[in-house]
Amino acid sequence: MTRLPVLFALALFALPAWAGESWETVRAQLYGERPMLEGTDVIAVDAPYRTDNDARTRISAQVAAPPGGEIAEVSVILDENPMPVSAVFALKQPQPRFFFETTLRINGPTPLHVVAEMTDGRLFVTEGFVKTSGQGACAAPPGTDPEEALATLGEMVLSVADEVPGDAARRLAELAARLKRLDVDISHPSHSGMQMDQITLLFIPMRYVEQVEIDTDGGGYVEMTGSISLSENPQVSLSVPGTTRRVGVTMTDTDGTVTTAEKDLAGF
Repeated sequence: MTRLPVLFALALFALPAWAGESWETVRAQLYGERPMLEGTDVIAVDAPYRTDNDARTRISAQVAAPPGGEIAEVSVILDENPMPVSAVFALKQPQPRFFFETTLRINGPTPLHVVAEMTDGRLFVTEGFVKTSGQGACAAPPGTDPEEALATLGEMVLSVADEVPGDAARRLAELAARLKRLDVDISHPSHSGMQMDQITLLFIPMRYVEQVEIDTDGGGYVEMTGSISLSENPQVSLSVPGTTRRVGVTMTDTDGTVTTAEKDLAGF
């Protein structure tokens, strides 16, 4: 998606002067004048009040389309992060309900917005706020040696659970009962371009997970577009239909590295 680099540049050179300006800028860039509907009954976000690890914070949400509707895309926006549009889930197979969870860097205290777009074009939004410990996670030194990280870069481990968790939205729990949860653990340093090599004192070039394509039973299902907000060795979890028997995952990073993984699911 071309909008991510545009917003990254915008965030670097037009930093907000007060709370709320970042969201209005991002909203205008992504959605123009399109109306946004209150998403309280559609989107339930699970985010910590304060992070216990700014560099690896779990953000998740349950999305349930209004009656008769289907979800086409879900976007996670950390308003004050250097790259605000942090993850976008585009559903190649629109669904009436969808769950995601991912590990993100939270660079500083920030409003959080999750936007769900329906196939009929309606936009629903819900918001929250995440406080941090002030580590400046996007510029924090990598947790592993950059050279060592290359040895396993792109390796993925897939696991599947029978149920999508409902703690984030008990009111939606019954809707998730027929879904399975797919966890994708990705080995990747996720360099933000803002981190400094502690030996050379030079900035480490930007390199992050750009796309994660999820296929189910041989067909396209969801394509996630990432950003520098993804944590080091990110985990991406999402719901898949309970009838799914095989999943395939393709990871592409900003340097063009492509890796794949597959897993068969139990038929009961």
